[in-house]
Amino acid sequence: MSDRLKGKRAFVTAAAAGIGRACAVAFARQGATVFATDIDEKGLATLKSEGIAEVATLDVRNTAAVNAMAERVGKVEILLNAAGFVHNGSILDCSDDDWDFSFDLNVKSMHRTIRAFLPKMLGEGGGAIVNIASAAGVFKAAPNRYVYGATKAAVAALTRSVAADFVGKHIRCNCICPGTIETPSLLGRAAAAGPNGLEMFISRQPMGRLGTAEEIAHLAVYLASDESAFTTGVAHTIDGGWTL
Repeated sequence: MSDRLKGKRAFVTAAAAGIGRACAVAFARQGATVFATDIDEKGLATLKSEGIAEVATLDVRNTAAVNAMAERVGKVEILLNAAGFVHNGSILDCSDDDWDFSFDLNVKSMHRTIRAFLPKMLGEGGGAIVNIASAAGVFKAAPNRYVYGATKAAVAALTRSVAADFVGKHIRCNCICPGTIETPSLLGRAAAAGPNGLEMFISRQPMGRLGTAEEIAHLAVYLASDESAFTTGVAHTIDGGWTL
């Protein structure tokens, strides 16, 4: 099907690469007018040939910048929050600064964007919010993902809270919980893990392969569309059987 998002306006964070980029492109291909943001200007520039209506640099850790961007963009029907950081290590490797940075980028950024865009959603008929969480932290623990798992569990709780508060006001809020997905971020972590790093990540996936960002984007399109009109407050696992 095409035009599943025709006539809708979508705002996407962390759109320069990985899951955020795949979702922005998929939204545009399904007819949405997409506003794509990131701190990576070079990555954003490559989106201009993908049907994205507008790109802009945005640091989602900056409350004033997020609020200003929401005023600039105006009302949207779709908000996709994809910004995130994967800290490697146990509690013994997590400093206070590591903790604060991870929660600021992975969780508080979503608080900022939802708080900035929600009033206009409420004032003009509602909308769909899609947050990128993770199977790690929400459905199972992963080694050396101490603060990352904590942040993603918080994203799932934040998602349910928004859904519960606005379920009667035409606002839907869901999150996606991917398994191990082939993205530039993952490939960077695999390289840092040594010559067998990529094989290690693949081996933990029961299907024997990594997921793709495009597969995550297919689910995001569904959650952003009217097809999922009866779905809210749900953490959707898409992990190739990792949590079985």
